[in-house]
Amino acid sequence: MTKISTHATNITWHNNSVPPQARAELKQQTPAVLWFTGFSGSGKSTIANAVDHQLLMAGAHSYLLDGDNVRHGLNHDLGFSASDREENIRRIGEVANLFVDAGIIVLTAFISPFRADREKVRARMGHAAFIEVFVDTPLSVCEARDPKGLYKKARAGEIPDFTGIDSAYEPPLAPEIHLRTDQDDIQTCAQQVMNYLKSHNYINTALPEGAI
Repeated sequence: MTKISTHATNITWHNNSVPPQARAELKQQTPAVLWFTGFSGSGKSTIANAVDHQLLMAGAHSYLLDGDNVRHGLNHDLGFSASDREENIRRIGEVANLFVDAGIIVLTAFISPFRADREKVRARMGHAAFIEVFVDTPLSVCEARDPKGLYKKARAGEIPDFTGIDSAYEPPLAPEIHLRTDQDDIQTCAQQVMNYLKSHNYINTALPEGAI
């Protein structure tokens, strides 16, 4: 039996008359993706949300893509097998790349446990646009927090392939931003991210007083 390809064929890239640089200049910022990665319960979504709020207060244009929220819609058809996790990150990478093309600073909060998957996203959008944010929180701390009760269920065998329990997490080797939520509070971590964006000229350095 001949296998039928599910990939689209007979398609041609359509060049847009509005270049990405024009959108970025209009927003007076350098678009990028802040890719928050770490164990469940590490504080990824909470910090990303705090940074998103600070960016709004600073007059920047941003959008937050949260792991659980995306699985309610775009990725509702995916499970947590290795192949599904790979596809989950691939789709988010493509969506994030569209936001970057639109001149937006996009924040993504996903466990994204596999180093190769994260590096594929970086390669797809380019090194300058990919800012890896490692929310480095010990597994024991995350499990003690267990805000959604997931670790308890995983230990009971109710959730298979749970990262940190029976599925590996591969930490970044050289993240652009390294946060420790077991040592610093949420606002301190958010401040570190904002300081990075400012010092590397992703956002306007002439921000309102108290914006960061």
